[in-house]
Amino acid sequence: MVQQIRHNEPQYICIIPVERITANQDEEIMTFGVSVDDAKRRGEELLASTYGCNQSQILELMQQARIEPIAQWCAPKEG
Repeated sequence: MVQQIRHNEPQYICIIPVERITANQDEEIMTFGVSVDDAKRRGEELLASTYGCNQSQILELMQQARIEPIAQWCAPKEG
C-alpha cells in the first residue's frame, strides 16, 4: 500500500510556554497548522483570545515558542 501526505492537514505544532501568564511553571499551550506561519498565527490568536494578551506580551511569548514539524498524516493513495 502506498502512503501519501494528506493535504491541508496539520503538519506543524507551535508550543508556547505560558508560565508568565499562569504562574504554572510547566504550563504550555499548543497549536497546530498546515505551515510554520499558520501554526504561529494560531498561537498568537489563542494568546489574544484566551489569555487576553496584548501585542507586546504576544511578541515576548512567541520569542520563547518552539515550532516543530509533527509526524506526517498519511492516507492510502487512491488508485
